[in-house]
Amino acid sequence: MTTAGKLTLADVERARERVASYVRTTPLVHSRPLSEAAGCAVHLKLENRQLTGSFKPRGALNKILSLDSAARDRGLVAASAGNHALGVAHACEALGLTNADLFVQRNAAPAKIAKLRRYPLRLHLEGDTFEAAQQAAFRRVHETGATFVSAYDDPAVVAGQGTVGLEILEDLPDPDVVVVPVGGGALSAGIALAIRSRRPGTRVVGVNPAASPSALLSFRKGEAIDPYDHEPTLAHGLAGGYGRVAYDVARDLLEGIVLVSEDEMKRGIPALIDAEQELAEASGIVALAAVLSGKVARLEGNVVVVISGGNIDSATLREVLQ
Repeated sequence: MTTAGKLTLADVERARERVASYVRTTPLVHSRPLSEAAGCAVHLKLENRQLTGSFKPRGALNKILSLDSAARDRGLVAASAGNHALGVAHACEALGLTNADLFVQRNAAPAKIAKLRRYPLRLHLEGDTFEAAQQAAFRRVHETGATFVSAYDDPAVVAGQGTVGLEILEDLPDPDVVVVPVGGGALSAGIALAIRSRRPGTRVVGVNPAASPSALLSFRKGEAIDPYDHEPTLAHGLAGGYGRVAYDVARDLLEGIVLVSEDEMKRGIPALIDAEQELAEASGIVALAAVLSGKVARLEGNVVVVISGGNIDSATLREVLQ
């Protein structure tokens, strides 16, 4: 695996070969109702249908499959708002690994915690933010010498998430705009690398929650801001810092970052249900929320909207719908 600044399309293509038998190829669906609402041809990349309910297994698998046996034998440690831990848990199950510690913030979605408890791994609920869980994970790595599997700040993880971009181009060779949720940044960086390498004219736009604009501020500052002290948000999976690896990859590939409010996310979830009967969590809906609220400029032609996760619990869904 190459270093962050030298990550290439070939790395993403190798990741595709490496993880193909362990993940789903998710559908790209044209939505007539959402196209009419947005005034362009909206195509939904439905990573909410991925194994574990989000895109995260792609990066986790690529990272773990690229480790040598000694690194795996030392054990694995991950920190997460929920979805990355599920991705690591799925990877461990698929590869027959059981020596793993998963550190997850206590206020993660109950649906994600319930899913995690079904795996024969050590689950630790730590703190009320991703950063608190990550610091606990770092301490475990220091104590045990285990291998850390980053949620976003690792070239292998970025390459794995970039396989979403390859799938988009297989189903729609000529996208004009691709809109992607951004938290730590691995998904948006990987997709931008894959798509802009093959179709340089395609615009790739990232979306931050307004409560955690770490990517937007990183681009303004000219360096990655990680950690980031964010405001409360329903989009737990996007809250916190923007990774240095993601910044190095994406800084010349992303057109920019736009922000969506909590209310815009809450409107996006039922809009997707009404249009396509698809469930998305707040973190997974931000790209669609940005499109429907007019936050993305010059929307025309074929617009791909990445729905990155669907792990919403019934209590949160009830709150949003009310």
